[in-house]
Parts: sequence; structure tokens; C-alpha cells
Amino acid sequence: MGFKRAIKYASVVVVAALCLLPGRLFAQNPPAGRQNSSEFFGAGSEAAAQQEADSTKKKERVKRPLESYHFDDTTRSRRIIVWNIDRYANHVNVIDIDTMQTGFQIQYPNLFDEVGGAWLGNIGAASYPLSYFRRSTSSKHSFARVYDAYNFDIDDVRFFNVKKPHTRLEYIMAGQTAKLEEDFAVTHAQNATPELGFNVDYRTRGTRGVYMWQNTRDKHLSLATSYTGKKYSVHAGYVYNNYVIRENGGLVDDRMVKDSLHNYELSTTIPMKLSDARNRIKNNSFFLTQSFGIPFKRITDNDFTIGKYPALFIGHEFEYNRWWRKYTDTYAGCQYTNVIEDNAKYNFYENWYLNPIESRDSTFESSLENRVFIQFQPWDRNGVIGVIDAGVGVDVEQFYQFNLDQYLTGNRSSVREVSYYAYGGIKGNVRKYFDWRADARIHPFGYRAGEVSIGGEAKASLYAKGKPISLGGYFRYEHRKPSYWEQNFYSNHFMWRNNFGYTDETRFGVSFDLPIAGFQAGFDQSVVTGQIYYGTDFKPHQHAEAVSVSSLYLREDLAIKGVHLNHRVQVQWSTAQEVVPVPLVAAYLSYFYEFPVVKNVLTLQVGIDGRYNTKYYAKGYNPATGQFYNQRDTEVGNYIYLDAFITAKWKRMRILLKLQHFNQNLWGRREYFTVAHYPLNPRIFKIGISWTFYD
Repeated sequence: MGFKRAIKYASVVVVAALCLLPGRLFAQNPPAGRQNSSEFFGAGSEAAAQQEADSTKKKERVKRPLESYHFDDTTRSRRIIVWNIDRYANHVNVIDIDTMQTGFQIQYPNLFDEVGGAWLGNIGAASYPLSYFRRSTSSKHSFARVYDAYNFDIDDVRFFNVKKPHTRLEYIMAGQTAKLEEDFAVTHAQNATPELGFNVDYRTRGTRGVYMWQNTRDKHLSLATSYTGKKYSVHAGYVYNNYVIRENGGLVDDRMVKDSLHNYELSTTIPMKLSDARNRIKNNSFFLTQSFGIPFKRITDNDFTIGKYPALFIGHEFEYNRWWRKYTDTYAGCQYTNVIEDNAKYNFYENWYLNPIESRDSTFESSLENRVFIQFQPWDRNGVIGVIDAGVGVDVEQFYQFNLDQYLTGNRSSVREVSYYAYGGIKGNVRKYFDWRADARIHPFGYRAGEVSIGGEAKASLYAKGKPISLGGYFRYEHRKPSYWEQNFYSNHFMWRNNFGYTDETRFGVSFDLPIAGFQAGFDQSVVTGQIYYGTDFKPHQHAEAVSVSSLYLREDLAIKGVHLNHRVQVQWSTAQEVVPVPLVAAYLSYFYEFPVVKNVLTLQVGIDGRYNTKYYAKGYNPATGQFYNQRDTEVGNYIYLDAFITAKWKRMRILLKLQHFNQNLWGRREYFTVAHYPLNPRIFKIGISWTFYD
């Protein structure tokens, strides 16, 4: 085999030599009659000959770095730059790419932030954060807010600048075939030039169901492209979200899980309240943001950025966002029998307004926005007053639902509302020691007339051994209009027409970070008047009085050689739990031992994750409205939820082995609920990989 390979290589060398030989001979021994090129070419032949000789030289390609005012020198030197954009101004937010081994064992996105969230028990299901200050206050497409943790949002579209093509594949699976749970993701990024790049993110999650009628499947796609030049930049993206969810309504009786006397051998045999209800949600979004910089100083070829010179930027943003939801069920599928309590039959829904046999409720919402903005850069982009932003925009919203009048007449119509707004901001920093910013947005007239948002934040940092010690604070006041669906809703099971007033909320907080010791502390305070919530009747209500919510968050990550003890603890207090329910204490602990198996090649982490919150009246969930509601019948909590895991980092590959909820039934307590009447999944084994390629 070696001899054949040698013959092959020798043949290639001979052929190449024969191809190059005439050129060599021609250069050294010109043909007869051309010994004197001056005589052959006549006048000007010397210049022509020199031009011919120069043309045979291989022109070297001059490699230039990324020329963009968005990134400083340190950022431009990275092999991979990943960022989000501020679609209201000419800013980017550089983020880290997820290749870390620590935290890889956390699969459900609703558990990523701080102490995590409450959810219906399975992947892809509705969820909400345990922290009040992590809950969304936006009124846009509110009927899909319960899936915020899973959504690809246009505010979070990632853009890449890579020196080599970047690809990441991830696949995690769990359970037997009949109960299979899957999570698959792929990311690819590539640059055509140092300034022009594109990338795609795709993810699909789902489960065939551990309990009855629990199947979920969601798909998410993000396509993005960016051009970040010296003066001109453009970012464009397309986002697609799709959910198909079987809604089982929760347990017929919680004692079927809590009480060992009613221990079902298979979780799929435990009776649920709904047997054929479904929710389908689709979203299509597109945006394009562009800006052009006009420097106030002449820029030379040696200047790779205009970020350090006074300049004015003019920009435009276009955005289209469309959401659609459809809920279906049948009267027969909403019947259930409580075999423990009284063996009587019940119907999950009290009312069947439009059709006594089946439900087909559709809701639709779209938003079309156009805005123009300017950004003034007085001196250095990273100066004390770095940039001053201002912009105006128009937002055209459209709402559609199949109501009673349309059901009787057969005519379908939509509601169209137009809003106008203006906004501005200012930000700057003093080198790496002080950052600050302030912003304001107001809707002077139109559908959202009167809405106001004003706020700002600042952070001061000192450095010890190259690590920052930071003290920060923020303030935010909002005067916001209720969502369309909180005011108007028509369906087979629920109808309301409200005239709620505006909600006023003031938030402020302080934080202290000491990374060198793995310590972080934060205090948040909110005072809200006119809070809107879904009550025990599953309908929205407005609380006229002020509600105060306070939060203290502590994080401590200890590392003693290979032993890591990571803690996240949050203490919260609400003056009106029936309006804003929060657990008094919630915690996430992760203890693991990290050690190298093969130095610089293979590293293992072996550990346990634990989650806990004190008992409180956690929210319930209603599939027909697609909303969490405040219930006052069942307290949830005081249960430790444990996962055992092994993660490995083998060069560019991450490997996961995990026994999720391994403590099920071990200590007699069976109250594993985070949402009323929806039990968390039983013990299950997971395996997965994440592989990154850089070529």
C-alpha cells in the first residue's frame, strides 16, 4: 500500500514538473528571433516587457481585519464573535457562545435563569419563572407568553462573525420508545467576507408523554445575516416557532400521585381531566435593521473603525411579527370521573357558548413596525458620553378572534389599531470602571396613547488581581396599557369584555458582584398599581390597590480543588399573594466533582442538582385560555427535586449522562408539583451529546 502511494505521489510530481518546465525554459532561453525583446517590440518595448513580467507575478491578497464600529480591538481579535442587536438603536450586545461543560446538564430552558421556574412537568410545556422579576410585562402576543422560555424571539436572534465555519450539533434523548423525550439542535455560522456573515439556528423538542395525553412537539428556526462594515451595518433575521401540544388538564385527583394507597403501576394509567384537547401555536417574524455612519473626521485606510471619532448614524428598522393560536377539544373528551372522591362525572369546562359538541377557538395577532432613528457619537464611542439615541416609529397591530357574532353571521373581521411612539437614550462609560445608561419611550397618541417607560442603570467596578468588583443599580417606571386579550376574549368556554385601566409599576434594585469569590447578591423592589391577573374563575381581573414585591437573591459558587459547590437562593415577599403569588424561598443547588481523566483531552464532572421552594399557592393552568391563573385551593412546594449527572468534555464534544428526578419515592414524599394539579415527570434516564466543529 505504501509503494502504491509513493508511485502515485511520484507521478503527480512528474506531471507538475512537465507542466512547469516549458515556462522555466521559456524564461531562461527565449526562442530564436526574440533574444532582444527591445528589437522585437520596437518603441516602448522595455516598459511592455516589464509589464509582462509583473503580470506573471502572483498578487498577494491583503488580509484586513473586521472593520466595524460595533466592536473594539479585543472583540475583533476573537475567533468567534456572537451578538444580539438592539432593534431600537445602533447597539450590539456581545454574548458568549455555549460551549461550557458546567451547566450542560440543565436541559429545560425554563430552568436556566437564577432559581428556575414552574412548569407542567414535561419538556415543551407551558411554564413561568419563580422569580417575579423574571416574568414578562409585555402586552404583545400575551396568549403565547407561557412559552417564552422556549420561543426563538426576534430580540434574541444571534449573529455570528467567524474566521472559520462554525457548526454545533446537539442531541439529547430519554425514556423508552413509547415515552421518548428528544431535544435536537443545530447551529451553523459562516462568513463570506470579514464583514458579511450568515447563520442558522434550528431546534426541536418533544415528548411522547409520560402521563396520559401529554405529547408535545415544538420547532424553532432562526435565519440571520449581518454586514458590519466601517460605516454601514445591516442586520436581518427570520424567526419561526411552532407548537403542537396535547393538553391533559392535570390530575383528576392529586391523591392519585401523592397518596401511596393509590399507587398506579404505570404513570400512563393515571386518570387526567382532558383526553383530546390540543393547542397549536405558530409564529412567523422578520426584521431588518440598518444604519449608516457619517464621521466628522476624514477616515483613512489605516483606520479600521469610526468608533473612536465623532460621528452621526442614521438608521431604519422594519419588523413584522405574526402569532396564531388554535385550541380544540370535544365535549366527550372533557368528561372525567373522580373514582377516589365520589365516583361522579364532571366536565372540565362549565360553559359551552358556541358549540355544545366541540371547540375550535382561533386567535390571531400581528404587528408591523417601522421606525427611523439617529445616533450621535460626540467623541469616542466608548467615552463618558458615548452615544445619544433618538427615534420615532409607528406600530400597526391587528387582532382576530372567532366571536359569537361571526359564528352566527359567518362573517370574519379583524381589529386594526395604530400606535405612534418616540424614544431616546444616552449611554457611556469611563474606561472599564464605570458604565451608565438612561432611556425613555412614550406613545403620545394612537392605540397605545399614554404608555410610558423610563429608566436607567449604572455600574461601578474596581479590579483586584485583574478581576472586577462591581456595584450596580437600576430604576424603571412603566405606565402600560392592558393587552388586547385581557380586554377582549371570545371562545367556546370563556367570554369577557373588560375596560381595565393602565398599570403603573416602579422597579428599582441594586446588585453586588465579586467574581473572584464566586459571589453575587441582588435586591429588587417593585410597587405596582392596577396589576392584571387571572383569578380563580380563570378570567382576568385588575387589582386597584398597590402591591409590593421584594426580592433578595444570593449566589455563591465555591471551588475547592475539584469540588464545586454552587448555590442560588432567592427570598421573595408579596403583600398580596392572591394577586402576585411567589414562594417565600426558592433555591437551586449544584454540587459536583470535576477532574481530568486525560489532561487537556477529557474532563469529567460527577454531581447532583437540587431544586426546592417553600409551599405557596402556586399558579394553575387553563388550556382553553392558555394562561396561568391564581388558584387558592392547593399549596405546592416543600419538595426536594434531585438529578444525578455525569458530564464529559472531550476536546470539542460534550457528553451527558443524567438520572433525572432520581429521588422519586425514595423518602416517602410524593408532592412533586410546581404547578397545581400537574405532577413533574417521574424518574427518567437521559443521554446526550453536543459536538462543535470549526472547519
